[in-house]
Amino acid sequence: MNIAVILAGGVGSRVGADRPKQFIEVLGKPVLAYTVEKFNNHPEIDAVEIVCVESHIDYLKDMVAKYNLNKVKWITKGGATFQGSVMNGINNLRDKVSDDDIVLVHFGASPFIEADIISDAIRVCKEKGNAISTCDFFLLSGIKDDDTKSTQWIDRDTIACMNSPHAFNYKFIYDIYKEAVATGVINEVEPHTTTLMYKMGKEIYFSKGNQTNIKITTKEDLDLFEGYVLMKQRRQEQN
Repeated sequence: MNIAVILAGGVGSRVGADRPKQFIEVLGKPVLAYTVEKFNNHPEIDAVEIVCVESHIDYLKDMVAKYNLNKVKWITKGGATFQGSVMNGINNLRDKVSDDDIVLVHFGASPFIEADIISDAIRVCKEKGNAISTCDFFLLSGIKDDDTKSTQWIDRDTIACMNSPHAFNYKFIYDIYKEAVATGVINEVEPHTTTLMYKMGKEIYFSKGNQTNIKITTKEDLDLFEGYVLMKQRRQEQN
């Protein structure tokens, strides 16, 4: 079984809205609904779990019903941090899935995700045990000397830009977090599963990614997504 775990536990303060950014409406529909639909409509996804900020769980239940997101099987409470939300989602599945099932963790505020990225994450995870959506880095980049200048460049060909979804064999990700909490490593790294894996000496395998699949962080990102939705609608009308 392939389970999508959609993270909607944050508040997204940088957007400056009156609600968590994943619930901001674009053309009358919440960003999170667009994101969940991508997984709900994917033929290889069997079930969806949403990890939700506690204040919006009732809103989320109404949203799931309104948009007929019929693969949403579980809703659980978000944590205080990214890692806390991931752990809540993983632990909630403990008695509901098998050790060899695949879990795809994805940001609720990343609605640009496309079906081919989801499919490749599943493919690579089946072969390697994990997969992180990754693309090349295309921009000129340098190391900051301070906030005003740089005197050293970075070879962009050596950089892997990682994004969600993160796909894992369920036992693999459950055991990582169990060990990280038991040893205290969970408190020693940046708050993402990838950095935790690096700290614990795990290999990260790349699956398909692209530069379009961004996480909505600013008001400008919302404008980009609105244009993206309108473009998709126009293409469907033309076909």
